[in-house]
Amino acid sequence: MKKLIFFLVVLLVAGCGYKFNGASTEGLKTVYVKYIENNAPLVEPTLSQTLTEDLKERIRNQSRLVITQNTDADAVFEGRITGYEIKPIAIQDNTRPVAGANRLTITVSMKYINNVDTGKRKQSFDEVFTAFTDFSLSGQTLASQQQKLIKEVNVKLTENIFNRAFAQW
Repeated sequence: MKKLIFFLVVLLVAGCGYKFNGASTEGLKTVYVKYIENNAPLVEPTLSQTLTEDLKERIRNQSRLVITQNTDADAVFEGRITGYEIKPIAIQDNTRPVAGANRLTITVSMKYINNVDTGKRKQSFDEVFTAFTDFSLSGQTLASQQQKLIKEVNVKLTENIFNRAFAQW
């Protein structure tokens, strides 16, 4: 009897079609990701291109949306980088102050427009997203680590932006 109940529960759950990734793109087929401009006071030359491509990659990998160059897409992302800063967060030696740890913080102002009305309220937004990663130079130069650090922060930023647009928790 227990096996039969277990089998029925498994069959019922499997038949529901529930997706565990949480992405809700109901009614959407296409998305346009406009180039994310860099308006930060401190400009890292490749950051705009990297962040734009990372957001497109996340959309490709976690949804069935087709990325288009058509600005009349079902959904549109546009934004600008407003902050890029590296600051020490821990001092290692009080007699000769040296940063024991540093923090790279990137701030992005992102606008998402959902052009499809599915009968529910549209899920458009215009918000600021901030993400950071902590690191230590420990004998390395910042230049040798910078692209890896940017990638780490971009993963967090794109996850937050994607979830805000498509995860209906």
